Amino acid sequence: MENNNIELREKIRLGLSLAFKKLVAYKAKNDGVLVFSDQGKIIKVKAKDIKL
Repeated sequence: MENNNIELREKIRLGLSLAFKKLVAYKAKNDGVLVFSDQGKIIKVKAKDIKL
């Protein structure tokens, strides 16, 4: 059972990573901006400036 949880977590991490990469690529193609929060402070970053 513990092994299944570890495998599921890894699959979820890989899926999230792939989704983020696709989002950044799409936003960079359309000259978009991503918005993040760092300790309550709003940060805007151009997608083209993100290195993956």
